[in-house]
Amino acid sequence: MTKTTHLVGVDHAGFTVSSLDESIHFWTQALGFELQRQSEMGGDFLYQVTGVDDPNVRTAIVSAPNGFMVELLQYSGGRQHGAAPESAGAIGAAHLALTVEDIHSAIARVEAAGWKAKGSPQPIPGGPRKGTLAAYVSGPDHITIEFMQPPSR
Repeated sequence: MTKTTHLVGVDHAGFTVSSLDESIHFWTQALGFELQRQSEMGGDFLYQVTGVDDPNVRTAIVSAPNGFMVELLQYSGGRQHGAAPESAGAIGAAHLALTVEDIHSAIARVEAAGWKAKGSPQPIPGGPRKGTLAAYVSGPDHITIEFMQPPSR
């Protein structure tokens, strides 16, 4: 694939949200990301890039401690465009996996900020990640985050 697409790497992940302010709160306060910048854009450029009609959008970039960036986008059309599926098993559902030092503390922080775990931490039973604890949490707009705590070495 890289020979034909000239893929260099991953730049960021993006999530469309219903409330940029609520999402910034979740990503910074509950997950520990840092707000890098906010902006607004729209017009023909964004229509040509996204194919979204009348694409006026407010955006924020948040970054993880290792520098990985997440773009949050609140389109002016809001909920008329639909919503993310509530079930992690729904077609089109996606998640972002974050490595944490203490999965129980990470879940407690999310719950203290007003969101919830979808399940309970469980060790991966086999394979190259055997013993890694994994659990899903749900943030605003049903965006799913997977916490992964590698086993102690």
